[in-house]
Amino acid sequence: MADVMLVGEPLVLFYAQEYGSLAEVNHFTKGLAGAEVNVGIGLSRLGHQVSYLTKISTDEMGDYIYQALEKEQLASPYILREPTLPVGIMYKNKVKEGDPKTLYYRKGSAASKMTKADIDRIDFSQLKLVHLTGIPAALSPEFREACFYLIQQAKESGCLLTFDSNLRPSLWESEALMIQTINELAVLSDIFLPGLEEGQLLTGLTTTEEIADYYLTRGVSHVVVKNGAQGAFVKSQNQEKQLVEGFLVEKVVDTVGAGDGFAVGIIDGLLRKLSLPEAVENANAIGAIQVQHVSDNEALPTLVELQEFKENTQRGR
Repeated sequence: MADVMLVGEPLVLFYAQEYGSLAEVNHFTKGLAGAEVNVGIGLSRLGHQVSYLTKISTDEMGDYIYQALEKEQLASPYILREPTLPVGIMYKNKVKEGDPKTLYYRKGSAASKMTKADIDRIDFSQLKLVHLTGIPAALSPEFREACFYLIQQAKESGCLLTFDSNLRPSLWESEALMIQTINELAVLSDIFLPGLEEGQLLTGLTTTEEIADYYLTRGVSHVVVKNGAQGAFVKSQNQEKQLVEGFLVEKVVDTVGAGDGFAVGIIDGLLRKLSLPEAVENANAIGAIQVQHVSDNEALPTLVELQEFKENTQRGR
């Protein structure tokens, strides 16, 4: 029995080994990327059984993804092979400070062609939790429809549903459609995980508590608003609220994947029946680990490594 179901698109990542723009650099390292992939790898390393539904090509790039997923114990019959469509590709440059530049080539990819029929393959009765991000809904109208169908089936089966907005404006037809769709998905979730800036864009509101209240009044049970080094603000339907401090790091290398690491901590905590603030503390820790490394997922910790980091790293705002 799997603990968690993830649905999304894995990407072949090429990240630069030299400083400079993507137009200038010549040397790249190949890796595996994708929000749901990162979450799956993180949960697997923490000891959870994870199922991952996606579509990948049957060519050598598809083989690379499958082998990488297999290595991380994420390969399963839910990994569907598509002979006529490519996998998505992502490029990321190397920077001395600030966020790297990322380029996506995923239009018309195998995963973008996911449909409601693919969701019907899932045996929800065997799952505890379904985690979804806002990225699949951006990839195509048919995948968007499948996301709503996924939520419907998960809720009818009694699965807990976590949702990370994970905004990718460049993948959407328009900002208005992005905001509308993400909010429609968010209010169907049990636990919503927006970043502060994402929440501001989605709601037009300013503070973490205002953003949390926006979704709580629309039926979400718990909202966790991420605010980087400041930590995260948690508020629930019963009006309990808490600011959970972040962890101090000496140098931020790359923030890509930090939000996925945060989701890992939340889901792990829920599965291990921690209180939500305790889960958020672990989520903050994993996010802090992530921002100190270039790879999207190579630094995701085991339980022992997570505990060591918490014991040896100062908290603060």
